[in-house]
Amino acid sequence: MSGLVFLLAALVLSVVGSLVLWLRHRHPTTLEQGIDDFTREMQALAPERRPGQGRRPDQRYR
Repeated sequence: MSGLVFLLAALVLSVVGSLVLWLRHRHPTTLEQGIDDFTREMQALAPERRPGQGRRPDQRYR
């Protein structure tokens, strides 16, 4: 009987610990979080602009 109690206690501690870890490390699912993730990914994909490269603001399309 003592062995069964030990196994049940270990199982309960394992389930509670797993639940705590899952709750702490899950990703937010709000709409704002989705927008922020998309913006961050688009900025990561955007080419870098170096000083002196690209169009100057005073130039016009020809």
